[in-house]
Amino acid sequence: MSQIMQESFFSPSRDLLKGSSLVALVLIGLLAACSSAPQPKTYAMFQAAETAIADADRNGVNGYPSPEPVESRNKLQQARVALEMEQLPLAAFLAQESQVDTELASAKATLIKEQQVNAGMKEVIEAFK
Repeated sequence: MSQIMQESFFSPSRDLLKGSSLVALVLIGLLAACSSAPQPKTYAMFQAAETAIADADRNGVNGYPSPEPVESRNKLQQARVALEMEQLPLAAFLAQESQVDTELASAKATLIKEQQVNAGMKEVIEAFK
């Protein structure tokens, strides 16, 4: 091979171009992998919020005066919208807030039930005096 052909075929600028192209492709692949799917933690927060709402429904929380069940459902819906818009931190935060609101509503409903039982027991005790 002639000296000119060897220099043009194995030029340092050509090797640099190949190397930087490879690095760019790897970076693009990593970015696409990171942004394409929600993190498992986000899914876990959605599952926890949905489970808390289902448990609260089974326990009759909606029958007690409390704004938390409605707020919880609204926050879960907002979390779904944030997930669709690929705003994962916001989606995770709203899902967690939904779960906390539901748990608060459940605790309030349990408190009201227990207060009603206590009031009934006091009435029975007073009747025997």
